[in-house]
Amino acid sequence: MLTRDEYAEARRLYSEGWSLSAIARLLGRDRKTLRSYLLGGRTPGVRNSPQDAFGQFVPYCRDRLREDPHLEATVLLREITELGYRGGYSTLTRALRRHHLRPACTQCRWTDASQSSGNTSTAGDELRFSWLKLPNPPPPWGAGRHAHILIGSLASGPWRAALAENEQPAQLIEAIDLILRRLGRTGRYWWFDSVPAAVGHADGRVKPELLHVARHYGADLGTDSRRSATAFPPAPDPLRPIEDFWWRTIRPETRLHTAQESLDHFAAWLDSRHSESGGSEGRSDVAGGVHDSRRRGSERLPVPFPATIRVARTVTPHDLVSFRGNHYAVPSGLVGTVVDVAWRLDESYVSISTIGGAVVVHTVAPRGAGRIVGGPAQAIPLEHLEGRVQGDRTPCNGRTRFPPATEALLHARATRC
Repeated sequence: MLTRDEYAEARRLYSEGWSLSAIARLLGRDRKTLRSYLLGGRTPGVRNSPQDAFGQFVPYCRDRLREDPHLEATVLLREITELGYRGGYSTLTRALRRHHLRPACTQCRWTDASQSSGNTSTAGDELRFSWLKLPNPPPPWGAGRHAHILIGSLASGPWRAALAENEQPAQLIEAIDLILRRLGRTGRYWWFDSVPAAVGHADGRVKPELLHVARHYGADLGTDSRRSATAFPPAPDPLRPIEDFWWRTIRPETRLHTAQESLDHFAAWLDSRHSESGGSEGRSDVAGGVHDSRRRGSERLPVPFPATIRVARTVTPHDLVSFRGNHYAVPSGLVGTVVDVAWRLDESYVSISTIGGAVVVHTVAPRGAGRIVGGPAQAIPLEHLEGRVQGDRTPCNGRTRFPPATEALLHARATRC
């Protein structure tokens, strides 16, 4: 056992550049024992019990599990056995728990946190999505012959809706995100009724890619075996009120963001009406105002799922590109050129690229605001791009394998000596 005074002296000499062998000769200690203390495998002043001979392998195991939190204990056992470990599998797993060596996966922990803090749903609190297509939308929306509305209804009663440009998968994901933030929560399971972008045409099942989106928000896809007997109790269907009352208030010159705000207030008003008439409990917490719901949603829910909306546009004679109810300026000389416009839901900028490879970046304006975004193109720093890749909240499947990195190899080499 290394005393605390000896450990303090060893630390001082090691920080001054002394080698482990020189410090061991000076203190009259074994070099391997000294190394286990300096690398954090043992605690000074505490005698190592016979079953804690695992201490010299702690630095290697810590680095390996930091690199790959899902590394199987059998793989780790094989690696440290080659380094001289003589214990078995059960001894290794006990040592991993005793030394707290296996960290929580950042992506899995993030998902769990979103479930514990953001998903306040109960076993019967499920969320159902359905599409509503309405004819002859206002021309400024650029939606074509029909307006597309995604409606999300919680089994406890509250519902919200989001306007979408079309029924493509990226538009569906954006509409889901908007609904969740307006509700301020998500359901434990998601159901999709008559949603073409989510349900396959052949078997009628929800497409597998929607599973990643649901788990990103701390939910799962519903199946017939999971549907509870009390799921979706009788409640006013929002489809008819939207079509019969709200849609009639939309004028031809109404902009998209104004219509969305009107739809939010209509949903809150309908929730309050049902609550006052003796409807199901739970509606009153969201009927107090759409702004409170948005604020709660932004605090509890994760960043939007990193789906990318990508469209082709033609540059107008005024050197502008139309996208989602706004116009973005591009350099002169591109009139009539077809450009690619892309916006990722979790980013604050929109990129416009030409066939020749030129890219113009602008801060994205609110959807349907009718703004003209000009000025010089903004540069995207490399640090931001790296952070964007690391910040992708794709679900962690725990199957990616990571070979030993530099630090782990250095500990392995020191353990063999």
